[in-house]
Amino acid sequence: MEERKIRPERGELDPVLTRLYRPEGLERAQSRAQAVLEEFQAIFGRPAEGLFSAPGRTELGGNHTDHEHGHVLAAAVDLDLLAAAAVTDDRAVRVHSQGYPSFTVDLDRLTPLPEERNTSAALVRGVAAALAGRGCPLEGRGLAVYLVSDVPGGSGLSSSAAFEVLFGVIFNELFWGGRATAVELAQVGQYAENVFFGKPCGLMDQAASSVGGVVAMDFADPDAPAVERLELDLAREGYALCVLDSHASHADLTGEYAALTDEMRAVSCCFGKPVLREVAEPDFYAALPRLRELCGDRAVLRAMHFFAEDDRARWEAEALKAGLFSDFLTLVRESGVSSATLLQNVTPTGATREQGLMVAIALCQRLLGELGAVRVHGGGFGGTAQAFVPLEVLEEFRARTEAVLGEGSCHVVNIRPVGGVRLA
Repeated sequence: MEERKIRPERGELDPVLTRLYRPEGLERAQSRAQAVLEEFQAIFGRPAEGLFSAPGRTELGGNHTDHEHGHVLAAAVDLDLLAAAAVTDDRAVRVHSQGYPSFTVDLDRLTPLPEERNTSAALVRGVAAALAGRGCPLEGRGLAVYLVSDVPGGSGLSSSAAFEVLFGVIFNELFWGGRATAVELAQVGQYAENVFFGKPCGLMDQAASSVGGVVAMDFADPDAPAVERLELDLAREGYALCVLDSHASHADLTGEYAALTDEMRAVSCCFGKPVLREVAEPDFYAALPRLRELCGDRAVLRAMHFFAEDDRARWEAEALKAGLFSDFLTLVRESGVSSATLLQNVTPTGATREQGLMVAIALCQRLLGELGAVRVHGGGFGGTAQAFVPLEVLEEFRARTEAVLGEGSCHVVNIRPVGGVRLA
């Protein structure tokens, strides 16, 4: 029997494409989906069984609070990874990604491989291993996948989390009938990144990509995080959300990220607790002299950031629920100052001549003043700043920032209401 082809050109995907990419993006979304399906057919010689998408994410509040089981505010954006996929019978995942070398993952080996650390293959293997451990039946089957991405690498929009969520959705839909929830797929992605890829991270990136929309998350119980969907119409508030690429190097920063968690955990361990969320803030401040001696001043400052930022993320969510957008912007500005001065995740340790991200933030502060807000975006050190820009000055803001940072450095992103999903 001839396999049925997915036909975006006939309009059968228009409702879901419009929801994901907005009405003004429909024509581009149709042609992009068609191109992905045609390229899959050309590479593998058969039609795809499904079309899948996972969005990048933007962190709105709670900078480096998730790994300490704190509160986070995040949103999915309308830049995504799009893939066509089909089940095979050869126990291998064959991945062709536009612009990157193809690779194959053997599903008979679901343990971390040292030679794969820091590679996309490690993430695919880790996602498969995590799902198999939860009961997803992988026996006797494999996958053929072709994917494209418009999430800029190093943009701070978390292309790695989108990649993990994408493969989680593909395995979940094609092998398990969609049994895993969005939060479970986020946990699968985090496991793959922590254990197989070798990068310490919290759950925020994967949860934002998997759940979609604007989400307030409480990681007090990371095995069952509380996730609340919020409403935010930036255009109605008169603002655009911009992510600015500072072009600071994103390479070799694993040690910087690891130091953040290691130093916060050093403080919590002084109280016999695994994470700062379990330490009472008054007890922390009462113990400052001893903590400075045992852990060092930077660790103490980073813990100070956590306590204040954890509260701020909750207040930001409450401000959005109450429709107090100006209060939200005030909190965003406070968050930016705390990340730069206490958390110290804007400039890599010892960097003096090249401080591109700090320059980007300082430039945005000068251009926006009290009209908008800017903060480090995501993990920090290299990469991007996030700015809320009044619509009436958006084009001037983009022109003036790109005159310093380079053409195409200012990305205007929209909040996407849907997380990782099977489109067809």
